[in-house]
Amino acid sequence: MKKLKLSLLVASSLLSANLVAGELTVVSFGGAYGAAQKKHMIDPYIKETGTKILFEDYSGGVAELKAQVESKNVKWDVIDIEYIDVERACSEGMLEVFPHDKLPKGDDGKAGKDDFIPAAIGNECAVGNIVWSIIFAHKNDLKTKPKTVADVFDTKKIPGKRAFRKRPQVNLEWALMADGVALKDIYKVLGTEKGVKQAFAKLDTIKKDIVWFDSWSQAPQLLNDGGAVIVQSANGRIYSAIKKDKSDFNIVWDGQVYDLDGWAIPKGSKNKEEAIKFILAATKTKPLAGMQDVAYGPTRKSSESLIAEEVKPQLPSAHLDKGIKASAEFWADNGSQLGEKFTAWLIKK
Repeated sequence: MKKLKLSLLVASSLLSANLVAGELTVVSFGGAYGAAQKKHMIDPYIKETGTKILFEDYSGGVAELKAQVESKNVKWDVIDIEYIDVERACSEGMLEVFPHDKLPKGDDGKAGKDDFIPAAIGNECAVGNIVWSIIFAHKNDLKTKPKTVADVFDTKKIPGKRAFRKRPQVNLEWALMADGVALKDIYKVLGTEKGVKQAFAKLDTIKKDIVWFDSWSQAPQLLNDGGAVIVQSANGRIYSAIKKDKSDFNIVWDGQVYDLDGWAIPKGSKNKEEAIKFILAATKTKPLAGMQDVAYGPTRKSSESLIAEEVKPQLPSAHLDKGIKASAEFWADNGSQLGEKFTAWLIKK
C-alpha cells in the first residue's frame, strides 16, 4: 500500500510538473538572428521554466498569420513581427492585446514602461525587441562601389544583378529616393497616386536586373555566391557574415530604412498565458542586450550600458541621419492596396 501511494505521488508530481512547464511554438526569422534569439531568449527561458519550445522560421509579413487567424487554426503562440507590419496586424485583429503594465523593471530598477524606448511599446499588441535596419551591401572587391541608393538603381555605372526582398515595403521607398525625392517627403509622395506611379516607374528601370528573395538569410548567400553584386539586407545579416564568417562585405547606410521588431501573440493562441510569460522574460534588460551579437540595438534603455563599444558604430542608431524610420501607419493604411499593385507589377511583362 505504501509503495502504491508513493507511486501515485510520484506520478502526480510528474503530471503537475508537465502541466506547469507548458509548451510554446515561437516563430522568427532564422539565420544568425534566430541563433542570437535562441542563445539569449529561448534557451534561458527553457532552462528557467522547463517549458518546451518549438522554435520555427517564417518569412515575415502577415499572410501566414492572417490565414491562421481567419481559419481559427492558430498554430503559433509567439511571433517575431516587424513593426512595419504590426499596426496593420493589430488593427485587423490578428494579434492579442499585450499587458504592457506587467513589463518587469529594468536591471537598473527603472519601471518597465519607462525603461523601453516609446516606439517599442507604442502599439498595444507588441513589445519591441530590437532596433534594426534595411541597408544594402556589396563585396569589397567590386570594381565600382555603390555609395548611394541612386547607385543601386544605376546599372550602367554598376552592372550586375541586385537582390531585393520580394515585397513592396522599402523597395518603393528606395525607388523614390533613387529618383530624387527628399527623405523627409518619401511617405508624403508615396501617399499619392502620382508618387506610386513614380516609384514603380523607377523600379521598371532595373526590373530585369533584380533577383527576388523571400528570407533575409538569402541575402548574404546571394552576395557570397555571386548571385547579385548588390543586396538589400537586414543590417545584422551582413554584420554577422563579416564578423563570424569573415566575408569581405561592406555595409552602406545611405537610405537605410530603420524599424523595430517585436514579440507578439497571434489572436487565438492556445497558450496565451505562457506566451505572455515568455515575452516578459525575453524582453528583460540582459536578453535584449544580447542581440548585439548581430548588431541590432536594444529597445530598453537599461540594456545600452551592456553594448560593447566596438558594436555601437554598427548599430542603426549610429546612422539615423542617412535614412528614414519605416512608417507602420503608412503601411497599415496602404499595405493591402500596394501589395496588390506590387504583385501585379511583378508578373507584368
